[in-house]
Amino acid sequence: MHAPSDDPTDPPADPVAVFHRLLTDEGQRLLAELREYDPGQELAVATRLRRDHPAELVSAAIAQARLRQRAAAKFGPGDDGDDGDAARMYFTPDGVEQATRANVAAYRAGRFAALGVRSVADLCCGIGGDAIALARAGIHVLAVDRSPLTCEVAHANAGALGLADRIEVRCADVAEVDTGGFDAVFADPARRGGRGRIFDPEAYSPPLSWTVAAARRAPYAALKVAPGIPHEAVPEDAAAEWISDGGEVKEAVLWFGLPTAERATRATLLPGPRTLAAAGLPDPPAGPVGRYLYEPDGAVVRAHLVAEVAAAVGGRLIDPTIAYVTSDELRPVPYATAYEITDTLPFNLKRLKALLRERGVGTLTVKKRGSAVEPEELRRKLKPSGPNAATVFLTRVAGAPTTLLGRPVR
Repeated sequence: MHAPSDDPTDPPADPVAVFHRLLTDEGQRLLAELREYDPGQELAVATRLRRDHPAELVSAAIAQARLRQRAAAKFGPGDDGDDGDAARMYFTPDGVEQATRANVAAYRAGRFAALGVRSVADLCCGIGGDAIALARAGIHVLAVDRSPLTCEVAHANAGALGLADRIEVRCADVAEVDTGGFDAVFADPARRGGRGRIFDPEAYSPPLSWTVAAARRAPYAALKVAPGIPHEAVPEDAAAEWISDGGEVKEAVLWFGLPTAERATRATLLPGPRTLAAAGLPDPPAGPVGRYLYEPDGAVVRAHLVAEVAAAVGGRLIDPTIAYVTSDELRPVPYATAYEITDTLPFNLKRLKALLRERGVGTLTVKKRGSAVEPEELRRKLKPSGPNAATVFLTRVAGAPTTLLGRPVR
């Protein structure tokens, strides 16, 4: 029987040494036993496992099981309905939070492969999510990070997924790594600090200016940045791409070295991919709300490509400052969700409540752009009831607070 030490003078455990114990036969048996781990039973499970295993190892295994469950959203589920790669991979808390979603990483790796890239220096590799995608695309990867624990986790992940022959993990400061022999550089600088998310690109670790300089020294490069990066912060020689997955904007990427034909600003929607490129169109005019409303994907809005959507549907804006497009005819496009508008009225809670009651609306989706009203607060006040469903848009039309009522076009 193994008992935990109660001596407060014991030195803190080396996290790398503790992680290595997870890779032993005993650690692997513990992780296998925790495959169906239920967080609600953690105390009972930990108490039982500590009868036969060291407390420190049990705690590490439970923490890893918890991280694997969180990671399933990014690295699973698999084709057979299991947790996919997440069930075999290893994580750190920061690694789960900051890792690229698997299908986003696979898309980017595919772009590298299409450029003929066969070797990539992955700077700030974290737990190896992007390195894994690159290796699966047939690319040899040097994965670099300065955290010893993170590097051990990345190395273990390469082995667990059968990619150790394509991924070399190096623990080093990225500024000390010679990337001259590689076809491309990929960099994902840390955008979180002790106080949460970092919005200033020069406060990234390393700063954006450093990664841009590294990118310019390589034949090709891609820098992952926050989707909120200002357009004016995009270097003139970079092609910016905003990527969404399932309608949720995930990141922006600055590409260097692309052929001239591929240098336009892009919005890419996953799954797909479906890519909309900038055509240099002027801002569309604003006009009255028509029969149909188009809600551009968030990546399209971030990429400032609403004009391209308006041109595709033969539409106009409902307000010069609002990214909703309206048209009198239906022209489905993959870059925007279409709604048929049944009612347009000035924002008035009593009128809206009466209208929903009249229509028997019990299932209500609330969307907003250009409104200070919070959707959940509105839903509580409206108390919708009935067999029908509708979508309410809280927005502005010609500068005036307006409510639009409609339904998605199927």
